[in-house]
Amino acid sequence: MRGMLKLSSGEVFEGKWKTNTTFEEAFGEVVFYTGMTGFQEVLTDPSYKDQIVVFTYPLIGNYGINEADFESAMPHVAGVIVYEANEEVFHYQAKYSLKQYLEKWNIPLLDEIDTRALVRKIRDQGSMPAVISKHIVSQSEIILKDNCKVEEVSTSEITKLGEGDHHVVVVDFGFKHSIVASLLARNCEVTIVPYNTSFDAIVALKPDGILLSNGPGNPKDVSEELTKINKLVHKYPTLGICLGHQLTALALGADTAKLTFGHRGANHPVCDLVTNHVFMSSQNHSYVVDKDSLFGTGLNTRFYNLHDQSVEGLTHDTLPLRTVQFHPEANPGPSDSEYIFDEFIDLVKNNGRVATYA
Repeated sequence: MRGMLKLSSGEVFEGKWKTNTTFEEAFGEVVFYTGMTGFQEVLTDPSYKDQIVVFTYPLIGNYGINEADFESAMPHVAGVIVYEANEEVFHYQAKYSLKQYLEKWNIPLLDEIDTRALVRKIRDQGSMPAVISKHIVSQSEIILKDNCKVEEVSTSEITKLGEGDHHVVVVDFGFKHSIVASLLARNCEVTIVPYNTSFDAIVALKPDGILLSNGPGNPKDVSEELTKINKLVHKYPTLGICLGHQLTALALGADTAKLTFGHRGANHPVCDLVTNHVFMSSQNHSYVVDKDSLFGTGLNTRFYNLHDQSVEGLTHDTLPLRTVQFHPEANPGPSDSEYIFDEFIDLVKNNGRVATYA
């Protein structure tokens, strides 16, 4: 069956509707991902909530979906666009094909799309609302819900995992499972709490450190949490990842802005100004911290992006704080920046003293 992707700017891309879904259209913000692998992690990353993801690599799905690499219990994308979706899988761990997995969750998959032309359009005009449909849709119908996506992906209850020498509370704005796995591998006891858990309730858990997780959407959609975050970073060693990085910056007086088409892929070069080393990073975000807004906040740029010089991570003049815009947990890869977790654990071990890496 033929299907189409229509952009809010008016362009239409025709392809083949691959999945049997119970509906004939799906709305979302259309974005693109540049990695050659990692489609399973992308589909199940809560940061992609309600987005239509275009995979730039031409063949997607050849190694299938396994039971080990999920970043959450379910996929969060609104739809998937590829040039060619491989229905045969060639990996010993594979349990589903890409088509079978998306079909299980009632998510549309379109292939035979000219993804190169589509991505060029997004690069020129920016990420935008779009619809995947089996029929013609007018531009006036392409309107996205103005909702707080963090509310839809955050846990509703407190969960404790592991045993260890260091107790880290993960404030869940839409966390990836591999972030928690990285903490557990470093001898941590982890408590995951809903994003809107009060400051007093977190203090009552007696953490040694705080991790502010990744998550979807505009950081200003959860501005009611900024006062709490400000208190947390002043009381505990803190690591902010992706959305957590942006929220920390807002809480300390900086500002954020939206990129034209965002950073999504596993091949973004980042420079560490402390070590003067360049590494490749996994990223997924639309918003960045405005570097011109850092003056007077006590925040300092530690990492920056070599493509567009945007802020990729921060430290603070006096607080035991690390934030990164990229994903140091390395799923779907690469693993170059995993040392960020080691620095955070050192801060926790040293009760927040910042002499080692400031």
